[in-house]
Amino acid sequence: MILTDLQIRAEMERGTIVVEPYDPNCLGTNSYDVHLGRYLATYDDFVLDARRHNKITTFEMSAEEGFVLQPGVLYLGVTEEYTETHAHVPFLEGKSSVGRLGIDIHATAGKGDVGFCNHWTLEISVSMPVRVYPGMPIGQLIYFTLQGDVQTFYNHKQSAKYNERTDRPVESMMWKNTF
Repeated sequence: MILTDLQIRAEMERGTIVVEPYDPNCLGTNSYDVHLGRYLATYDDFVLDARRHNKITTFEMSAEEGFVLQPGVLYLGVTEEYTETHAHVPFLEGKSSVGRLGIDIHATAGKGDVGFCNHWTLEISVSMPVRVYPGMPIGQLIYFTLQGDVQTFYNHKQSAKYNERTDRPVESMMWKNTF
């Protein structure tokens, strides 16, 4: 079941959902709008290797000029909002207005885990050149209720790779897996 606006607000009051900064105007009927942070990153190498640490270069976008995203490049972005989810499963989806500009905000990682506490890293790709700006609406968080108890919250897992709080995009940590 998806939480409604009234349920999201009630969970925020309980502290089970945290969004910083919070703007009541961003609360939709059954979602919360998030915005593109000021940092983007690209991978340094043309060929990525799942078994090694692929380095990224992070840069800050100009608020006035924005930045033109190019097709064929994977950009890592970040949400302006820091979020915590302690009793629900958060899903990050693109906004239809963003999709109509040819922007995809995640390749496969739209679902968060209960206990995720951080800014969301976005896996941004575009179908044609498009100028984006820090602070623009980029996605929406949808919260699902759980059935059953949680044994280990994400922020308490020994194997969690994305727990360090940061307002910058985080590269893939696949290399930390054993395979």
